[in-house]
Amino acid sequence: MSDIVNKLWGFCNTLRHDGVDYGDYIEQLTYLLFLKMAEERDVAVPKGCDWATLKGYSGNALTEHYGEIVRKLREAEGLLGDIFAQAMPRFNNPVNLKRLVTMIDEEDWSSMDVDVKGAAFEGLLERAASEGKKGAGQFFTPRPLVQSIVRVMKPDPRVAIGCRIADPACGTGGFLMAAYEWLLEETKGALERKDIKRIREKTYFGQELVARPRRLALMNLFLHGLQPQIYLGDTIYEPDRGERYDVILTNPPFGTKGANQAPEREDFTVETSNKQLNFVQHILTILKPGGRAAVVLPDNCLFEDKAGEVFEIVMQDCNVHTILRLPRGTFTPYSQGVKANVVFFQKGMPTENVWIFDGRANVPGVTKKSRPLTAQHFTEFEACYGNDPNGRSKRRDQGEAGRFRKFHISDVKERGYKLDITWLKDESLEDADDLPEPEVLAAEAIAELEAAVDGLREVLAMIETAEEELV
Repeated sequence: MSDIVNKLWGFCNTLRHDGVDYGDYIEQLTYLLFLKMAEERDVAVPKGCDWATLKGYSGNALTEHYGEIVRKLREAEGLLGDIFAQAMPRFNNPVNLKRLVTMIDEEDWSSMDVDVKGAAFEGLLERAASEGKKGAGQFFTPRPLVQSIVRVMKPDPRVAIGCRIADPACGTGGFLMAAYEWLLEETKGALERKDIKRIREKTYFGQELVARPRRLALMNLFLHGLQPQIYLGDTIYEPDRGERYDVILTNPPFGTKGANQAPEREDFTVETSNKQLNFVQHILTILKPGGRAAVVLPDNCLFEDKAGEVFEIVMQDCNVHTILRLPRGTFTPYSQGVKANVVFFQKGMPTENVWIFDGRANVPGVTKKSRPLTAQHFTEFEACYGNDPNGRSKRRDQGEAGRFRKFHISDVKERGYKLDITWLKDESLEDADDLPEPEVLAAEAIAELEAAVDGLREVLAMIETAEEELV
């Protein structure tokens, strides 16, 4: 796969001279790969829009036919039209288009493992991120982490008619795709006839702020026989649409961009401009009673002042049963300085005990090449979590020397409902020979400074509000 990514990225550099930037290139590549995989999977497309017809053209006729395909798909009814909404051809040079068509035609994409296929897109955005392009990381959660979360959450739509699985910050659909892959693995690909139509058409939901990753999410799921509903829009600033879900798997976007004011939503009890904490409040709204959620959150969302207020409310309505502290560098190379956690909770009962698994202390930091994130990083956590997706399996407190510990709600209350509870001494941070790389330390410092700036914005907003009330 790395060879394919390198080849595709190298061609991106060629296209820059033709006026096609990396974002447009990835989008056009998405269209072409969709057509190739539709042929491989015998997925029907409008007449004349098939891959076999396209690759038969060359010269100006190829450019014109490709433009006609994009137009037809853009105007198609149903999900195809939704996928290609506002799509435009960007190739000016037919020679470059022909080279890309030939390059794609050389690979049998559908024979690859679905994770590997997705890695082609991830690899391109990763390369863009490593060359200073901002924003690529907002679309991706590392695949080993996604798969681990899905394994413990067991998002099984067979349990009840009307079961709905959602990601309100879905990016390119990684969680939704992994949830469906998990189901296929559990059933050995043989869904019961009575469940097939419902699962494929009325089970998977999402929302994404940016059009390009949403398009890719729709394509990925469509090519696997699903018809998802993925809304385009701002999850936390739009009013609640009234839909409710049984399982929520999500990684709200990190950072402070666009978070200068609190959303005006009646269902949000705590007023804050912190995006991730607002996502937590949104999830509290959209979860069905008895529904469960797994949410990736940066460290500051467990200890800042507003975090305590938000989790006090969450713990009254939900059993916040498990927290996983992720290894340093989990989000390398996108946001390598971000230290994060996964918070697991079930709606409908108050919290009695919070179990915390420390997967960070005395664990070598994740790097892209020498120490990549793998499934082994989560093996012990999954064993401690147990088989019950709602966190009710029999568990053992490993004590102060272990990684898995239980804290009663009274302990959490004494801390002002702040969940940044640690007990293991991280000896790696005291060993000068084993310190993280300077760029990692710098990235961590930046992440903490951004969190501090968030807090200052909150204070400034409070002062401005108080001054307005006095006037």
